[in-house]
Amino acid sequence: MRFDLNCDLGEGESRARTEALMRVITSANVACGGHAGDIASMERCVALAKKYKVRLGAHPGAVDRAGFGRRELRITLAELEPLLLQQVGALERIAHAHGQKLHHIKLHGALYHATERDKRLAKAYVEIVRRWWPNAVVYALAGGTVAKVAKRMVWGEAFLDRNYLDNGTLVPRSERNALLKKVQEVSERVEHLAQGTVMSVDGKLLRVNARTICVHGDTPRAVEFARVVREEAA
Repeated sequence: MRFDLNCDLGEGESRARTEALMRVITSANVACGGHAGDIASMERCVALAKKYKVRLGAHPGAVDRAGFGRRELRITLAELEPLLLQQVGALERIAHAHGQKLHHIKLHGALYHATERDKRLAKAYVEIVRRWWPNAVVYALAGGTVAKVAKRMVWGEAFLDRNYLDNGTLVPRSERNALLKKVQEVSERVEHLAQGTVMSVDGKLLRVNARTICVHGDTPRAVEFARVVREEAA
């Protein structure tokens, strides 16, 4: 594939949905006990990633199950390291038990956006990854704060199923037009990404140098959208 296609999984979706997505993606971001996920779901995702030869990644998030880790977050530098050690470490142990290696780390929801807003937090995040998981790739917003800090260890990420604002950030999920809903929209997004661009919700053409594309596992037509990428970005 021209792009790596990643998906957030182990977040409470059905087993059938998890496997359907694993069949078409190339990287899985597995929830590891913060915003979602437990030992059983992590083991299931690790086994499926192994079965379908999908890159295995940790998807740590705020410990906020009620808000699915997407509510506004305040986290200190001192709180970030133990959060990552607990969640990423848990998935890593399970992966090793299945003979698998951790390929990447991608933050979830509010934690992802917090590191994009705060350069000090972004630097702390990257240093934590370098210290404890030196061989792991960081999946982060293409051209964003974390990507600039992480440099060679980052795979810049664009979003298949989310609309963009003119400033390159995502339309908040609280807005009605936050998600792409039609296959035609997704097809056009793939065409733009192949040219290194994204069209904002207001029609502005943005430069985006992405190596990996994300489809969220809880997007209603996620499986169908993922297949579009496999068909058009091969």
